[in-house]
Amino acid sequence: MHGPLAVAVAATFVWLGMVLAISFLEAPLKFRAPGVTLQIGLGIGRLVFRALNTCEVVLAACVVIATWSSAVSMVTRMALLVAAAMVAAQILLVRPALTRRSDRVLAGAEGPRSHAHYAYVALELVKVVALLAGGVLLLLGSA
Repeated sequence: MHGPLAVAVAATFVWLGMVLAISFLEAPLKFRAPGVTLQIGLGIGRLVFRALNTCEVVLAACVVIATWSSAVSMVTRMALLVAAAMVAAQILLVRPALTRRSDRVLAGAEGPRSHAHYAYVALELVKVVALLAGGVLLLLGSA
């Protein structure tokens, strides 16, 4: 495996690893750490997820560009585009609601929990499946 295809495989699995490590490990665990209040956890979460989403956009662009002219199957291409679409949906549709909620909490307001978190997690799950499928298909296609 050489050139753009190698870049696509590497970027796909780096992206998958980042999502798994941050969304499914760091995010839930930070609230269990001693002394971490809801406000501190939300402040950290906002920074971490802003950075994650920035990295995801860069990695998605790398994957799309690297596979654009490569001989990959339509199924592989669609899996990777689904992952990229999930990032776009998270950033454009879900994060604004999460930001509004965290702004209120950081300002000291109480209130019901945000259901936007469930949407974000659902999109993360779809993204993980799409990245895993796309990455494996890229590897199998290059064998």
